[in-house]
Amino acid sequence: MAEAAVVTAMENTQTPASAPASVAVAPEAATPPERTARPSSTSRRPVAREAALAGSPVGGTDPRFANGPLAVVDVDDGQVVAYCPGGLVLDAPAKSLPALVEWTLREAKLGAPKLSGPGKDADPLLVLTQSALKRYGLPATLTDEERHAGRLPEDHKVIKQLVRAEWRLTKRGLGPWARIYRPATGSDRQCVQLCIPSWNALDPRSWGHAGQLPPADLARVLGVYASRVMTPRGSTAVTGLELMTALHPPTRASEPDAHGRRHSEHNPGSLGKDPVDCAPCEAPDGHPLLADLPRFHVRGPGEKLFEEAYDWARPMTDAECTLRHLVGIDVNMAFAAGANGLAVGLGAPTHVKAPVFDAKLPGSWLVDLSHVDLSRVKTGKDKWADLDASLLPSPFTPSGERPQGPAWYATPTVAYAVELGYEVRPLEAYVRYENGRYLDGWYNRLRDAFLATMADLGVHADLSPADFLAAMDDYKSGDPELAIVVSAVKATVKGGLGKLRERPRGEGWKPGQPWRALARPTWRPDIRAAVISRTRINLHRKIVKHAAFTGHYPVAVLSDCVVYAADGPSPLDFLPYRDGKPLPGGFKLGINPGLVKWEGTQSVLWGEEVRERFNAPELNLARYIKDGTVTDADNGE
Repeated sequence: MAEAAVVTAMENTQTPASAPASVAVAPEAATPPERTARPSSTSRRPVAREAALAGSPVGGTDPRFANGPLAVVDVDDGQVVAYCPGGLVLDAPAKSLPALVEWTLREAKLGAPKLSGPGKDADPLLVLTQSALKRYGLPATLTDEERHAGRLPEDHKVIKQLVRAEWRLTKRGLGPWARIYRPATGSDRQCVQLCIPSWNALDPRSWGHAGQLPPADLARVLGVYASRVMTPRGSTAVTGLELMTALHPPTRASEPDAHGRRHSEHNPGSLGKDPVDCAPCEAPDGHPLLADLPRFHVRGPGEKLFEEAYDWARPMTDAECTLRHLVGIDVNMAFAAGANGLAVGLGAPTHVKAPVFDAKLPGSWLVDLSHVDLSRVKTGKDKWADLDASLLPSPFTPSGERPQGPAWYATPTVAYAVELGYEVRPLEAYVRYENGRYLDGWYNRLRDAFLATMADLGVHADLSPADFLAAMDDYKSGDPELAIVVSAVKATVKGGLGKLRERPRGEGWKPGQPWRALARPTWRPDIRAAVISRTRINLHRKIVKHAAFTGHYPVAVLSDCVVYAADGPSPLDFLPYRDGKPLPGGFKLGINPGLVKWEGTQSVLWGEEVRERFNAPELNLARYIKDGTVTDADNGE
């Protein structure tokens, strides 16, 4: 339910350092088999051997990447070995890090084919365990100073070894995620990526306990993720952003000219290779476009686009207080679903005065929506519903408060006002005539990864509501390692969207100055705003449908979690299923993105006691509905 908070927080995670990688084909069944012992071998060439978890995903049909996209490098009985997805173990006869890189590129057959025609194959990924770090002269952990810098100092002996061997590091340096390369000559790309879990490469917020797994198990987890999403390129946020680019590379090869030569040209449907300025209203505080504003000026809704997820709650009514339970439901992959089929701008914005609103035109619109009255709304063709507006959040603000005058909104928000049956007259707009469904492939890839992994865990898309709730009850315990993949896939969605509006990350930045992320074509706060806008509107539409049909209203909404008061503890006690069929356009239980699952249940008495404890009648109970735990720190005490 804290998905939108992560969408914001992940703006400030690691920045991609080089060209986008691509990915392998979908894996075989990911069910772990019985463990088998690894036979000994003295061969100094890569030798495929059985290992733990044989039967997990392996490389595709491309013989260049026969051993999969990655390997976990460890030291076993004094021998350096590389654990690959699919249960293969390769001898790695390399006595130094430069030699390991050479072996990877020449003999290991690691990597993954590109995701799209104009793209690039994924570079092989090596994950170094602590024993491998020791073997190659690297520290098991970083010092406080090195963690703050995000890398080892340039005078470290291993970096000097790489330099002597004519290898280079990207600006990221030798840190938790490092890229070691030589400049490409023609189509010959020489690049290996390192992942170092003990340096916190695998953030527990995304990867759980993956960093503590044995090598073969870690190879399986990362292999499933790599085959279904893409080879990790850094944090899940970085990978989420890189996946967008891998699916829509900025350039492609042209048709042959008169001399039979091809050249690089813009790839239609991509964001291109050059960054574009956002509109002033879309710029976050401190952006160079706002350098002329007074130092302590606070921009209001008439100056700043503020499309964020919900954080709204209200006091319970007397009737709700007579019920026994508070039940939370959570939208699966809500922001991924919000991206599906969404037209977003591909180029720079055009400023238009007094435009006629066009729901098919991506952009930011300055319009007064304060006249929209939720007490009477259109719910279908020639169908209107009378509602209690005091029990509903406004769809137009993250706080759920009714807007007080003109404000900037993304296209999906304004379109919803029209859908509810109200006229809109924008004062001005920044629109993007060059647009397309840029995120469709990204959504499809992540949806398929999520559904395939959940199916491996026993949660299928065709389950009945009751069977779905039962399957979700303890799905993680069936295969905790695959549950890690599910967490990482969801973090890839949240973080990738957050990176579209990455903020400064130190580096001596001062307000009004550009920061590094602005140089990326994928720095697009308008796309992030459009996705969040559509996600919030999708949720409000379901809330309205539910209220119009049942007379039940939410008590609290936080991001993609909605809490209702109910007689029973299950979502089935208040969701209007008839003959196994849900309310059309309302909430539906299921695993597909956009459908809902059970988030948690607490008693109404618990909710009243918590609010009374903090003297906060509108404390957002959705924040705590999962396990009921509320601390003083949660409320600023």
